[in-house]
Amino acid sequence: MSGKPKPNPIRFGIMGCAEIARKVARAITLAPNSTLYAIGSRSIDKAKKFAAMNKLSDAVKIYGSYNQVLNDPGVDAVYIPLPTSLHVQWAVLAAKKKKHLLLEKPTALDVAELDQILEACESNGVQFMDGSMWWHHPRTAKMKELLSDSQNFGKINYIYSTSTMSPTPQFLENNIRVKPDLDALGALGDLAWYCIGASLWAKNYQLPTTIVALPDITRNSDGVILSCTASFEWNQLNGTTVATIHCSYLSHSSMDLAIYGSKGSLHVNDLIIPYQENSASFDYAAGAKFTELHLGWNKKPEELCVGTELPQEALMVQELARLVEGIRNNGCRASSKWPEISRKTQLVVDAVKKSIDLGCKPVNL
Repeated sequence: MSGKPKPNPIRFGIMGCAEIARKVARAITLAPNSTLYAIGSRSIDKAKKFAAMNKLSDAVKIYGSYNQVLNDPGVDAVYIPLPTSLHVQWAVLAAKKKKHLLLEKPTALDVAELDQILEACESNGVQFMDGSMWWHHPRTAKMKELLSDSQNFGKINYIYSTSTMSPTPQFLENNIRVKPDLDALGALGDLAWYCIGASLWAKNYQLPTTIVALPDITRNSDGVILSCTASFEWNQLNGTTVATIHCSYLSHSSMDLAIYGSKGSLHVNDLIIPYQENSASFDYAAGAKFTELHLGWNKKPEELCVGTELPQEALMVQELARLVEGIRNNGCRASSKWPEISRKTQLVVDAVKKSIDLGCKPVNL
C-alpha cells in the first residue's frame, strides 16, 4: 500500500491493529494531503504482521508500543481504533504530546470521559475528529441541501434510522464490542452512534428534548447491549419532530435513513457504508400525492446519484489533514465543529443508556 510522494503531507501514526485500521490506513494513503508515517501495536510482531498484510511502504515506521508512536516527533496526527475503555487514557496522552486526533467511535464510555479528551485537545491546540465516515461523503452535503429547502421539503416531522448486522457466533462470543471491560456500550455505542448522529444531523444538531428507550433490549450474559430501540422528541415552537432508531447485532445488515417532511421525503439504504466507493444515491420526493381513487401516485421518488473521486474514509482523512495544515502552517485555531458534533452524539448515547438503566423511563435533555 504505497502512493506517490506528496508535498509536505500530514504524517499519521496508527495506534492499534484493529480491522478498521486497515481501512483507515488505506484512506491515509489515498488522501492527497496525508501519509502513513508509523504503525504501533502492543507487540512488534503484530505491527509487522499488519504492515505485511496491508503491503505498507518500507518507509512506514513499525513500533511495538503505543508510546513509541506518540513519542515520535515525526508524527503529526494519530488514529486511535482501540477499545472504547482505553480511549480516555490514550487520547488524552496523545493530545498532551501535541498529536492531532482521529478517534474511533464511540468516542468514550460517557460524556465525562469525552470531556476529558476534548479538554486535553483544546488546551494543547490539537484538532479532534471522530471516525464517522459518512459525514464526509458528498452525498451527505447534497441530502442536507435538499432537507434545508423548506419550500419543497417543508418541516421535518419524522426520522427513522437503523444500523444492524448479523455477525458470526465467534463475533458474539469473542469480539471486543461484546466485552464489558473493553466496549461496555455494545451495540449502543458501536451501531447507534450512526443512527443518533444521523438524527442530530437532520435536525442541524439541535439536541432532542426527550429521549426514551423502548423495552425491546437484548443483552448478552455479561450484560452488554446487543440490540435496542429508542425514540427522540424535539418539542419546538413550530411543532414536534420525532425520531426512532434501532441498532442490533441480531438482525440482517441495514443502514437505513428515512426523513419525512411536511412536503417531501428522503430515503437512503446505505448511509454508513455506500454500496459503491465512487458513487452513492438516495431517493427524494417532493409533492408526491395519491391519484384519483388512490389507484397510484402522481410521481415516483427521484433517485439522485452523487459521485466522488475519493472514498468517504479518504475524504475524512483529507478534511482532518486540511484542518491540521491550517494549524501548522497558518496558526489557525482547531475547529470546534467536529468536537461539538461528537459531544452532542455522546450526550444522546448517554441519555439512551440512562433511559435503559431506569427501566425505559423518559430522560430530558
